[in-house]
Amino acid sequence: MSETLLIGRTLAFAGDPFREGWETVVRHSDRGAVLIRDGLIAATGEADDLRRAHPQAAVVDHGAALISAGFVDAHMHYPQTGIIASWGRRLIDWLNLYTFPEEMRLANPAYAAEVAGRTLDLCLAHGTTTVASFCTIHECSVDALFTAAAARGMAVVAGRTCMDRDTAPAGLRDSARAAVEESARLIARWHGVGRATYAITPRFSPTSTEEQLEGLGALWAAHPDCLMQTHLSEQTDEIAWVRALYPWARDYLDTYERFGLLGPRGVYGHAIHLTAREIARLAEVGAAVVHCPTSNSFIGSGLFDLRGLSVQGGLRVGLATDTGGGSSFSMLRTMAAAYEVAQLRGAAIHPAELWWLATEGAARALGLEGRVGALRPGAVADIVVIDLASTPAIAQRAARAGDLWDALFPTIMMGDDRAVRAVWVAGRLVNG
Repeated sequence: MSETLLIGRTLAFAGDPFREGWETVVRHSDRGAVLIRDGLIAATGEADDLRRAHPQAAVVDHGAALISAGFVDAHMHYPQTGIIASWGRRLIDWLNLYTFPEEMRLANPAYAAEVAGRTLDLCLAHGTTTVASFCTIHECSVDALFTAAAARGMAVVAGRTCMDRDTAPAGLRDSARAAVEESARLIARWHGVGRATYAITPRFSPTSTEEQLEGLGALWAAHPDCLMQTHLSEQTDEIAWVRALYPWARDYLDTYERFGLLGPRGVYGHAIHLTAREIARLAEVGAAVVHCPTSNSFIGSGLFDLRGLSVQGGLRVGLATDTGGGSSFSMLRTMAAAYEVAQLRGAAIHPAELWWLATEGAARALGLEGRVGALRPGAVADIVVIDLASTPAIAQRAARAGDLWDALFPTIMMGDDRAVRAVWVAGRLVNG
């Protein structure tokens, strides 16, 4: 039985810093250690204590670098990797100009496999060890992502994107029957196999007919251990579009709720322009919303109310890149954008809160808490080691730090993949 002991600064959480206060839930050591055994975290604690208790362990000493749970990206679109950072106007224009034409290309299994592998390698290079992704309407696009994830040992949430309304282009339009039947086949093929979690995936209600939404709601009822992921209230003109398509609906959320697509394992991307009723219903059922700050800025969608939804609203909130609407694969850059958006709303988000959102908070949004996003015994050993002096600009600022947060915050605001010293997935070193 082989054991590996990682030594460095360690950062973990014993609860939700937004609701319990970061001072209460942070667990930090300047000279801590993480023991890896059989792909899991076997123990955490002080470095000297664990070295004495496990003298046979292979030691990897990272000095002053930070050892953390790997990042969890709770909402992204791997088929859009090739079009990230494409100039666009508003959401619908951007979809029609770039997204839909690129997604049509994933009908080719070889191309889908190429993009899936490239996307996951980019994620790992940036310290992201778990992702939740939309695929395309093509079954092969789902197979490609889960296959690539299995080859890398990664936990991945994904699903076949469903859209049958004539608002979607002909090359990406399915039918209500095909959406349900093919999603059911993919659930049987992938859900719970290895580290794969299936998410039933209507793109959003403007591209699905009521028949399709009803069918997907019934499918979710038959497979309640699956997740359901979609988009909600990203832009004001999108909300107006939904109102025109569904004149009977009380609000945008009602277009999902009416068809059984609202529940505790529901994950709703963006959720910027929510009504009081929508917030109350999401909280009541225990659903999660996902903050995608670089995407919301890039496409001009609006300012997510992080403090209001997580504290006053009582919602589970995750953090995500939303690539390729988002402009970076980096969860460090995503944390920085979340901080900036909150500042524009008059709320200062502490570095501990940002880090929790990118790890355990995002894992909770995906129903994966305790398994990923956590630096504690029993969790899978998905770990990132962060160099807190990765560039001259960051190093000179960190040199003045009086505590962990002074040392960490410059990396949050200015860091990129150069800050990622090492990445472990299921106890195996994959980068570093």
